[in-house]
Amino acid sequence: MTDSVPAIVSAEWLVAHIGTPGAVVVDATVHLPDTGRDAAAEFGAGHIPGARFLDLSRVANPDNPLPRKVPGPELFAREVGALGIGNDTHVIAYDTPGLYSAARVWWLFRLYGHDRVSVLDGGLVAWKAAGGALQSGDSAAPAAKTFVPAARRDRLALWPEVLAASNAGAQILDARTKGRFSGTEEDRYPGTRNGHIPGSRNLYWGDLLDKESRRLLPAADIESRIRAAGIDPEAPVTLTCGSGLTACILALGLHLSGHQDWRVYDGSWDEWGRRQDLPVESSQG
Repeated sequence: MTDSVPAIVSAEWLVAHIGTPGAVVVDATVHLPDTGRDAAAEFGAGHIPGARFLDLSRVANPDNPLPRKVPGPELFAREVGALGIGNDTHVIAYDTPGLYSAARVWWLFRLYGHDRVSVLDGGLVAWKAAGGALQSGDSAAPAAKTFVPAARRDRLALWPEVLAASNAGAQILDARTKGRFSGTEEDRYPGTRNGHIPGSRNLYWGDLLDKESRRLLPAADIESRIRAAGIDPEAPVTLTCGSGLTACILALGLHLSGHQDWRVYDGSWDEWGRRQDLPVESSQG
């Protein structure tokens, strides 16, 4: 395994280092259907020069009916290798909202043992603010590389493990909005029930970002907000959200604040909320 790199890099750093050999920038933007936006089309209209579009709907398990679920090692290796990413590559992931889906890329690479992965803090919003140029059209197809994934790390939780954690009163932290968590507003995933996993706590993922810059808060502030949500970050915690995207922001926040005893529930509410055999709790809190 090659040496690790910082989990986040600033837009100013990337402006100074764009085009560095051995680094690959990927746009991992995801827009949910209810936004009416097309991430691939937006990439073609303007992206960080030299970036490649990492489609999280392709880097996913094709046998799972839910979107963007963790792919097997062979598919993951094939898809990222086709983007010109090898085991020595420094991957820098960003998205257009600032931070929404890029942390999923950070989690996926680390899940398969690749620590040379960073998130662009503030995403395309910060890149533009730092004076970064944009490139339109499709980037030239990169030369494919061989990526050899390591054995999957214990960073993934599936529903039976989450159910066991819920039944045992273990820590579960949900990244959705307060209204979706409490069940007072309709969830964004059609067909799911309203509410949350019994016993879970709530910390909206956006509360880990500066509202103007869309950059992550300082690590001490992130830890303070995690603790204020009723979570002890030094104890094991399962992270969940709507579909496994923003739970990875909570994972990144825990990592940055020095805490590593966590796993991401890949199915999240898109799975749990529509399975009638799994319990749901709701409240006005």
